[in-house]
Amino acid sequence: MDSSTVTGDGMQSSETKQALDALSALAQESRLAVFRLLVEYSPEGLTAGTVAEKLAIAAPTLSFHLKELARAGLVASRQDGRFIWYRADIQAMNTLIAYLTRNCCAGSAVCDPACAPAGATAPTVLATVAPEAIGRTAPKPPT
Repeated sequence: MDSSTVTGDGMQSSETKQALDALSALAQESRLAVFRLLVEYSPEGLTAGTVAEKLAIAAPTLSFHLKELARAGLVASRQDGRFIWYRADIQAMNTLIAYLTRNCCAGSAVCDPACAPAGATAPTVLATVAPEAIGRTAPKPPT
């Protein structure tokens, strides 16, 4: 673990714990498929029966996967009469993506601009103008 994932007393930060919970929940093929489907139908979501039908997952199995996704904070549910609707928590997804990309290229003087998360200040990127275009010779690569 690097210093960004550990608190002063050597424990994981709550942000790191949340990221690990989310990644663990998504690191299973059926749960990832459920989450992706719910993202596709965001913000309304789908009933559990519709998810089971679209993904051909047995109801008890789906119930287990939805519970794990909810425990990780990635899905929310609401009761509507006899039906339970599930929806992806898009804010939680965006928080996870931001966590994963926050330190993108942090140790690099040259960084791919695509690495910086939306809304973040991108690290300084070296110019890609050909040196001869400004009357200089190209520097030799470090050895």
